[in-house]
Amino acid sequence: MQPIGLLIKSYARDFDYLRRLESSIREFNREDLPVFLIVPAADVQLFESVDLPSVQLMAEEDVVGQYLVSESAHGLSAGYLNQEIVKLAFGETGLLANYFCVDSEAVFVRPFGALDFLRQGDEPYSVLVQDKELEVEPRYYREHWVGREEAIRQIMNFVGLDDPIMKTCHGHQIFSSRVLQSFSEDFLAPRGWTYTDAVMEIPYEFSWYNMWLQKSRVIPIHQIEPLVKVFHNEDQHLEYVLRGINMSDIARAYLAVVVNSNYSRDLGIVGAAGNKIGLASSYLSYAEVWDVVRAKASETWSRRLGRQG
Repeated sequence: MQPIGLLIKSYARDFDYLRRLESSIREFNREDLPVFLIVPAADVQLFESVDLPSVQLMAEEDVVGQYLVSESAHGLSAGYLNQEIVKLAFGETGLLANYFCVDSEAVFVRPFGALDFLRQGDEPYSVLVQDKELEVEPRYYREHWVGREEAIRQIMNFVGLDDPIMKTCHGHQIFSSRVLQSFSEDFLAPRGWTYTDAVMEIPYEFSWYNMWLQKSRVIPIHQIEPLVKVFHNEDQHLEYVLRGINMSDIARAYLAVVVNSNYSRDLGIVGAAGNKIGLASSYLSYAEVWDVVRAKASETWSRRLGRQG
């Protein structure tokens, strides 16, 4: 069992994203940490072209087939639920003591190695945050925060974590196989549950892990902020670009960056870097562009009149 590696759960629709991620891993995985790429059996042939010295391609049916579902729930497809299940159940394989879950849309932006994920020995860092900057954002609060908080509070109640402070993460956590073993044996099994039941009850795999970690204290908690910068919507992405924050700036604080495909997929493979005009033209409608033009013209005309007066 190796101390740390990367786990990537992907599928055919994300293949182009995965090829971009592959390129960044090849450039920045300086220690050749092992990479486990898990895809549906039907997609294995497509992903066989992925060429990394440390990659192992596996069919999800061969890895955790007993847990996979075939029906949707909570408005989520079976495929989406299965990727959550795979992340939780991968710890049972005994292949990695700890694994960093990486989204297909991610792009690494600087060199990384074991010490980015492990504090000492095989003790992983744990990404646990309150996400206050998202709580104050009106759009995110309206579209995601309220329902997400309610669901995560339910998870806290399930595991018996009594804490007014809710600390979890959206993704890109470093999972400890020891914590997951405890979650399975000490929480799921006494209820007659498996990882499948947990995800079907509340589909937040990272919060199931995070809340059990905080409840059980199976391993020491070495708390850190997120390792990956995620743009959850176009407003957040535009804000970075308008502020002139580039990839080098992001790399000072993060290992990788994600432009969430939930909102950007229809625009193609959108990168984190970009110029103001190009990015704005992608995200804004014609009506919004026209409003910007009118506002700019009005502001310019007012300034000229002011100078003349």
